[in-house]
Amino acid sequence: GLALDAHPRLHAIACDTDGIDGTETNAGAIWAPDSVARARALGLDPARMLEDNDAYAFLSAAGDLIVSGPTNTNLLDLYLLLRD
Repeated sequence: GLALDAHPRLHAIACDTDGIDGTETNAGAIWAPDSVARARALGLDPARMLEDNDAYAFLSAAGDLIVSGPTNTNLLDLYLLLRD
C-alpha cells in the first residue's frame, strides 16, 4: 500500500502564476507534514482519495489549496520541495 505518512518532514508547493489550475479556481496547493493527519481528523481517507484521483477534494478539505484568483499573467509553474 501507499505510505502517505512516510515523509513526515516534507513540505511542498505546486502553484501556477496565472492564479488558476486548468478549470479549477485554485492556483495550486501546499503539502505540509500534518496534511494527512488534518485530513484524517476530518474523517477523510487520504489513500482512497488518492486512488480516486480526488486531490482537489482532499486538499480543499485540508485547507491546503492556494486560491489567489486570476492574475492575468502566466510566467511559469512553481514547484518547490523542502525537507527539514
